[in-house]
Amino acid sequence: MQIDENKTLLRMRVNGNQVAVAVESTWTLLRVLREELGLTGTKKGCEQGDCGVCTVIMNGKAVNACLILALQAESKEIETIEGLGTPDKLHPLQESFIKNGAVQCGFCTPGTLMSAAAFLRETPNPKIDEIKRAISGNLCRCTGYTKIINAIEKTSKQGQKAI
Repeated sequence: MQIDENKTLLRMRVNGNQVAVAVESTWTLLRVLREELGLTGTKKGCEQGDCGVCTVIMNGKAVNACLILALQAESKEIETIEGLGTPDKLHPLQESFIKNGAVQCGFCTPGTLMSAAAFLRETPNPKIDEIKRAISGNLCRCTGYTKIINAIEKTSKQGQKAI
């Protein structure tokens, strides 16, 4: 639906809630999530799809929000880090990242968690090489990835109901 000559109404479901927001055709999903909806857990990094800090789950698939035009999310289901767990009840991946020291500065953590969550939903019993491939689009400057990979592997061993 055209709002004015510059904006179109975008409707999507974000973290289980139906939202409608007026967007310009050049806006990215990242911009809408952060600036229009206030969901700043999705980080802004390279804006070229190289670092993975803006990873969200769209219709079950991990995507770089910086590469998705907002209007491509029309009628889609979007999950951000804010929808993965709550402060009172962390998602098993979040708990595992904390327990296994996979969180350093934290900048890459939301995107890595979203990539891992989407991956484990599709691949509940992954091999180490599959985990490495699944998070290969998420760059981390603080770790050697070993603790991140271990945290994802340990979460997978908890079983599908945990994910």
